[in-house]
Amino acid sequence: MVKKNRFSEPSLLILISLAEKNRHGYAIMEDIEKNYDIKLGPGTLYGAISRLEKAGYISVLESQERKKPYKLTKEGQIFLTEQIKEIQKVASLGMKRLGLL
Repeated sequence: MVKKNRFSEPSLLILISLAEKNRHGYAIMEDIEKNYDIKLGPGTLYGAISRLEKAGYISVLESQERKKPYKLTKEGQIFLTEQIKEIQKVASLGMKRLGLL
């Protein structure tokens, strides 16, 4: 069973990539590598995509030339927003405790 309250870093990066626009798997990998300097292997990428799809956070669009594009769902957008807010809270507390805020 997929837990709906938290996902791993690759899952969050995939959701962030899809928040900008619909993308197929390879385009998601390229976007993540370009913006975060993180190289996801196909097993990691498609495993995370499968979990996100089962959770209802992304959906598959009609295939285009053998490529399967993915789209962020409304539920995925809400989940991503909540996760980003949680990350901001943790980062803010860490910055305060380090005396940086």
